[in-house]
Order: sequence, then C-alpha cells, then structure tokens
Amino acid sequence: MNAFLLLGIAILSEVIATSALRASDGFTRPLPSAVVVVGYGLAFYLMAQVLRTLPLGLTYAVWSGVGTALTAAVGWLHFRDTFHPAALGGIALIVVGVAVLNAAGGARH
Repeated sequence: MNAFLLLGIAILSEVIATSALRASDGFTRPLPSAVVVVGYGLAFYLMAQVLRTLPLGLTYAVWSGVGTALTAAVGWLHFRDTFHPAALGGIALIVVGVAVLNAAGGARH
C-alpha cells in the first residue's frame, strides 16, 4: 500500500484518538477511553510501517502538521473550541509549511 495513504490513515486514527481523549473525561468514560487506546495503537503501528519507506523528518512533519490542523478543526466543530486569530494564523503556517516541504521534494532519501 502507498506510504502516503498509510500516513493519511495514521493521521486520521491519531486525530480520532485525540478527540476521544477529550471525550473520555479523564478516562472515566469506557467507550471513548477504548477508542483512545485502539486509535493510538493503530496510528503508531501505521506510522512504523510508513517509516520503512519515507524519511523520518518528512513523515513527522506531515504527521504533526496535518494532525494539528485536523485536531484543531475537530475541536472547533465538535467541541466548540475558540481560537484567537493569531492561533488560526499559526495553524495556517503549519499547513503551508507541510505543503512546501512536500513540494520541495521532502520525500527523497
């Protein structure tokens, strides 16, 4: 399977797990707590598979950048988190940075 597809699934799994972490209410709710454990387990397993093909720096930059942006979006849409305009600018810079890294050929080893 394509490494970038696996990375995308790993990121989605991590975002779901992180969202469930908030919903777990300090691990006091069993179902969200189980989603946290399974989601992070799957995310790290897939990340390990991706690292067999893609360089660590690129992989982690995409993982953290896209994961940060998606997690912030889930927080805003689902949990009604609010963001200062400067924070939104920072998230936009992260996304742009990941795009530039990929466009510059960061996937070479």
